[in-house]
Amino acid sequence: MTTVGFPDYRSMLVDDVVPFWLAHGLDREQGGLITSLDRDGTPYDTDKSVWFQGRFGWLLGTLCAEIEPREEWLVACRSCVEFLQKHCFDADGRMFFSVTRDGRPLRKRRYAFSEMFAAMAFAAWYAATGEDDVAHLAITVFERGMTRMQSPGGIAPKVIPETRPVASFGGPMIILGTAQAIRSSLARRFTAGDPRLDWLSACVESAIDEIRCRFVRSEVEAVMETVRADGTPFFDHADGRLVNPGHAMEGAWFIMAEGVHRDDRSLIKLGATMLRWTWRHGWDEECGGIRYFCDVLGRPCPEYWHDMKFWWPHNEAIIATLMAWQLTGDDTFRRWHIDVRTWALDHFADAVHGEWYGWLRRDGVPTHRAKGSLWKGPFHLPRMCLACWKLTEGRPVF
Repeated sequence: MTTVGFPDYRSMLVDDVVPFWLAHGLDREQGGLITSLDRDGTPYDTDKSVWFQGRFGWLLGTLCAEIEPREEWLVACRSCVEFLQKHCFDADGRMFFSVTRDGRPLRKRRYAFSEMFAAMAFAAWYAATGEDDVAHLAITVFERGMTRMQSPGGIAPKVIPETRPVASFGGPMIILGTAQAIRSSLARRFTAGDPRLDWLSACVESAIDEIRCRFVRSEVEAVMETVRADGTPFFDHADGRLVNPGHAMEGAWFIMAEGVHRDDRSLIKLGATMLRWTWRHGWDEECGGIRYFCDVLGRPCPEYWHDMKFWWPHNEAIIATLMAWQLTGDDTFRRWHIDVRTWALDHFADAVHGEWYGWLRRDGVPTHRAKGSLWKGPFHLPRMCLACWKLTEGRPVF
């Protein structure tokens, strides 16, 4: 496949997105990263997202391992990794969700996503530096977080399980992508056949099996966000009809990437099918772009932001459509890739100050000018740039 006409994803990454966050977000006094930035990079809040200490640490460590060990990337990665180790673990071993600028705890959520992203950062730091103790920490923290996510009662349910026991797609999807990222980082220094790499591959396999058996529903041709705990769908409630296009397309490209890793065409077919179904539900034929939520049966969606356009589903759609086009040769995926890439660059990208806006109305007008928050920072967009750069050069993402 030719790369003619593609954006320069490498330049977007190393000349725009990463410099924006290094210049404006990196806290050179207290360590770590501030993500609540105005359009021009001015901080409007200094509380710190623990997720993004891990996510930015992973990105920078990966860049050092896969592009070049630039001193500014190494310094910033170390800052995020050390901030995580020093400030972001509670006495019970769990991690906080947010802390003050100087690292005092603010909020602790029921999820284990902070652990997932921290483990990715530790693994990437090991890939960049070879520090053995951090490789062990990556495995330990990932295992701890995964155990909480998979154990009954490990994570408090959103609804009373005696009344309505449910399972959510986000759990296995996060485990899948995290295990793939950690395995990719550790494989740069571990020898083939290392039992830790085999264990990570087993985690990947288990997550894919759960997604395939529970959430990929042929009866409605959709990837459901929530099903009953026994894996059966329920369409008599809004939660049971919810499609989250960003999550579904993210999971789709994770699975296709695993198909490449294993040379398994059945996984590529599964991921491509997930993408095909999700696009039909999520793409806004009237205004363009990817809806945030939708109802699989076309009924009212109770979330008031359901038809807004958020940055990250578009990042995931760009990766997924490009990967599916490359792996299947199906021209439909080519058209979809061009459509979503063009719409996103036309509406999210800020040609004046760099980076992307995060939140748009349905018609593509920004709802406000912020470039970051506790939820938006340097992850989905730079990961898209890195993944698409690799794909256009014929390299595997993981």
